[in-house]
Amino acid sequence: MTSRPRIAMVLGDPAGIGPELIARLLADPATSEQADILLIADRDEWRRGMQVAGVELALAETDTLRFAQGAPRLYHWELDGKPAYPRGASSAEGGRYSLGTLSLALSLALSLAQSGQADSILFGPLNKSSLHAAGMDHSDELHWFAEQLGYHGAFCEFNVLDGLWTSRVTSHVALKDVPAMITPERVGAAIDLIDQALRRAGMATPRIAVCGLNPHNGDNGAFGREEIDVIAPAVAAARERGVNADGPFPADTIFLKVQGGPLQRQFDAIVTMYHDQGQIGIKLMGFSRGVTVQGGLPVPITTPAHGTAFDITQQGRADPGATLQAFQIACRMGAQRRAAAQA
Repeated sequence: MTSRPRIAMVLGDPAGIGPELIARLLADPATSEQADILLIADRDEWRRGMQVAGVELALAETDTLRFAQGAPRLYHWELDGKPAYPRGASSAEGGRYSLGTLSLALSLALSLAQSGQADSILFGPLNKSSLHAAGMDHSDELHWFAEQLGYHGAFCEFNVLDGLWTSRVTSHVALKDVPAMITPERVGAAIDLIDQALRRAGMATPRIAVCGLNPHNGDNGAFGREEIDVIAPAVAAARERGVNADGPFPADTIFLKVQGGPLQRQFDAIVTMYHDQGQIGIKLMGFSRGVTVQGGLPVPITTPAHGTAFDITQQGRADPGATLQAFQIACRMGAQRRAAAQA
């Protein structure tokens, strides 16, 4: 039996750079050497993506959702009443197509993963503004994935850059709502989630740093007591569970401890308390290489973290670095999942 992963791919929002990025990824012969790939895509959008990227790759089409060893295969889907939409812009019409991408293409990919036919999923960037303009009820695609999978456990977006992972206790919520959401249970769940994810990605003993919430880490209670009353006890409890966690650390200096490569940095992951606390740091370190992992779900799902980049779409200059990183993480996590299923 083989641990070679099977990856289902989806182009993402066709008004953005997703089709171009997936075209560049699949045109590289090294890609098909690492995994068996099934691209679930509108063939017209796939062809347009190749045209923009300046590459040509003749994928064998299949009318069944089946993987094959060797070259990637294409399963064509097309949205009924396909709307006309502007390229390079957020719009309700483009959002309708993106909702179709979720409800059709990504639903098919999830079904493959749930049945064990696919080991992981990689999708091109989606645009939340377009999705919400078209009527999406969920705050983001992560919550949509969880609902589709019938998953009711803890989950969170992870951002990954060159082997450094970040997680957060709260995500797409107003900043004024954050303090009330910082509880020992939520902090502990965030620590456990990223520890489990790193282990599934092949790291035996992840080193996890946990941020404080307040300026200067609360300065011994002068600027708030969350560090003393909530975060430090949650870190201590995680250590008692066997998790290699430390903190809390001041958020304005923690990223200094993770500079350099894996051998130089002091930690493998950072758990932050809210969205921008970690996102600013990791995006400054390498915006074009960052990856989002839909953390905590029973299926490994990855996507580039940079978004749809409407400002450069259709120009043929989108950087595929993050897509390549997302693919490699999908391969590692998919291989671990397949190996566990075969054990």
